[in-house]
Amino acid sequence: EALDSNFVRVETDGGLVGWGEGCPWGETYLPAFGGGIGAAMELLAPVLVGENPGDIDRLNRAMDQALPGHPSAKSALDMALWDIAGKRAGAPLFELFGGPEGEGVAVNSSISTGTPDEMVALIDAARAKGYRTHSAKIGGADIAGDIARIEAIEAALPAYENVTYDINRAWVPGVAIQVMQSVAGSARGWFEQPCQTLDQCAVVAANTTQPIMLDECLHTFQDHLDAWSRSAGQGCKIKPNRLGGLTRTRQVRDFCVAVGWQMHVEDVGGTVLADTAALHLALSTPEENRLASWLAHAHLVDDYAPGEGACNEGGMVRLAADKPGIGVEPPEDWLGEPLRHFS
Repeated sequence: EALDSNFVRVETDGGLVGWGEGCPWGETYLPAFGGGIGAAMELLAPVLVGENPGDIDRLNRAMDQALPGHPSAKSALDMALWDIAGKRAGAPLFELFGGPEGEGVAVNSSISTGTPDEMVALIDAARAKGYRTHSAKIGGADIAGDIARIEAIEAALPAYENVTYDINRAWVPGVAIQVMQSVAGSARGWFEQPCQTLDQCAVVAANTTQPIMLDECLHTFQDHLDAWSRSAGQGCKIKPNRLGGLTRTRQVRDFCVAVGWQMHVEDVGGTVLADTAALHLALSTPEENRLASWLAHAHLVDDYAPGEGACNEGGMVRLAADKPGIGVEPPEDWLGEPLRHFS
C-alpha cells in the first residue's frame, strides 16, 4: 500500500534551503486528502514568495487568510520555515523550541489487534527491538474479547514497561464504560480516543477512572481548550500535520504543559523528515509532560536516510546537537523532478 506524502523545498535569497513534508496518512484516517496538498500549494506557496522566512507567525496568519483549513499543506510549509530558522541560527530545532529536556525521547511500538496470545507475542517482539512503551490496538463491539486482550497484556507486561490501549474511535460510550470499568482494577495504562467525538469521550471520562488520551477529535487549539475545560481527558497526542504545523503544535504543547496534561508529540505520518521535525518538539517538552512518541517511518519499506534523524536506538530517539534545523533532508534524486515551482 502506498501513501501520498508531499515534500516542499523552500529556498531563500541567501541560498538556505528548508524542507517540509505533508502526509495525512491516507484518505480514511483524518478529514484530509493527501492528493489535494499540491493543489493547495497553488494558493499557499505564493504567500511566502518574497517574504522574510523568519516571520513564521505572520506567515502562518497570511496562509490562513489565503486558504482556511488544509492543515497538512500548511504544515509542510511551516516545517520548511522552521528548518530555515534552525539553519540560520546554526542550531537544531529543539534548541529553538526551548532546549532539550533529557538526553532523548522514548518511542513506542505499534501493536496490531489480534487474539490475546498474538498481541502478547507482538509486544515480546517489540521488546526485542528496545521498545518499553507499547500502543496496543483494541476496540469494536466484542466486549469480552477486548477485556481478554487487556487482561492478557497486563499479565504479561513487566512492571517497568508501559502500555496505551488505542481504541481509535472504535467504541460507543456504553461499550467504552463497560470495558474500562471491568478492567479498572488491573489496567495500568491510558485509553486512547475511546469514541468518535469529543462529546462522547467526555461522557466516558465522567463515568470511568482510567486516564484518557485524546487524539483524533482534536484539530485546533480551541478543541484542546474545550477538552480540558470539560475534563474529557488527562492527555493528548499532538501532531503537526493535523494541527497545521510546528508553530501551532508548539502553541498547543505549551498550553498542555500549563494545564498539567501529558502528551505524545509525534506526527500523523510521513518519512523520517516529518518524524524528526516532530521529535525536536518532543525533546523540548518537559519530561513530566512528555510520553513516548511514535515513528511513522519505522513502518515504511523505503527509508531514504537509514540511521539518520529520529531513529529507534534501544527504544529511544537521540537527536544530534551538531545538525542545524531539522537535521535530515530527502535526497533530491530520490524525490525525482518537482511537480511545481513558485518564484
